[in-house]
Amino acid sequence: AGDHPVVSIILQHRTLSKLKGTYVDALPALVEPTTGRVHTDFNQAVTATGRLSSSNPNLQNIPVRTAFSRQVRQAFLPKPGWQLISVDYSQIELRILAHLCGEPLLLEAYNRGDDVHRLTAQVLLDRKEVSAEERRLGKTINFGVIYGMGSQRFARATGVSRAEAQEFLGRYHSRYPRVFAFLELQERLALSQGYVETLLGRRRLFHFAPQGLGRYRGCDPMAIDLNQARRGGLEAQQLRAAANAPIQGSSADIIKLAMVRLHDALAPLPARLLLQVHDELVLEAAPEARAQVMELVRRTMETVVALRVPLQVEARSGSNWMEAK
Repeated sequence: AGDHPVVSIILQHRTLSKLKGTYVDALPALVEPTTGRVHTDFNQAVTATGRLSSSNPNLQNIPVRTAFSRQVRQAFLPKPGWQLISVDYSQIELRILAHLCGEPLLLEAYNRGDDVHRLTAQVLLDRKEVSAEERRLGKTINFGVIYGMGSQRFARATGVSRAEAQEFLGRYHSRYPRVFAFLELQERLALSQGYVETLLGRRRLFHFAPQGLGRYRGCDPMAIDLNQARRGGLEAQQLRAAANAPIQGSSADIIKLAMVRLHDALAPLPARLLLQVHDELVLEAAPEARAQVMELVRRTMETVVALRVPLQVEARSGSNWMEAK
């Protein structure tokens, strides 16, 4: 049935219906008549990680994954005659992880300007030359480890066998030991003290039932049997969130700090910050100020905090959001 031509037509119809109903029909009705713009609410304290969320409408979920659905972004225009600018952090969570865990291989690679996903693929496959497809293995595991991906999910995401996935994860563990030591330490801290911290000292609290994982409260974090704790049912899922929280939370802190700095820096210029979409800032600027604004935003975002690895952004501009992304 999966090979029948009607299947792809049905799937395409579903995609089109979703795009039409959620964006093409809905968003024009939300334009504020006095400004001619769609306005959103940014929520400071809704997500557990500290990331901003967007509602009424949510402008952080405008499609970007496929070339077809991305066309919706053509509808987002700047002020007449101005340009849209998109500036996006590159691999910010991996860079934060490298800084926090101090893994020498990652620190050296980022400071040399190497392709970290290619490096990881070389580590996994134990050879110097890797193809673009093989590089994808490195990318999948680099980002997956941050979110606690196990061998089953890795196998499903890459198409390798479960045994190969386990072997790759084991090789990653042996070559990047400080990555796992850091992630496990966050789980231990969540259990023993009830919170973990971001780079800037913001805490994410974890509440465990006294008769459950709460029994570890006040314990020496290094004396906790993590394998036993991870068998703690639903509560154990919070341990994965604890491992990730300092990374994703620090990313949120960094881009918010950059936004505060840019608020003042952009004030004298014909430019305005419009949107924050997780690791991306979207602005509009007069054509004569475009290059200056792009450089100002790039410099601000890359220097807002000093890490052991450089922060990098990618900046683009265009007459609509699709061109600028």
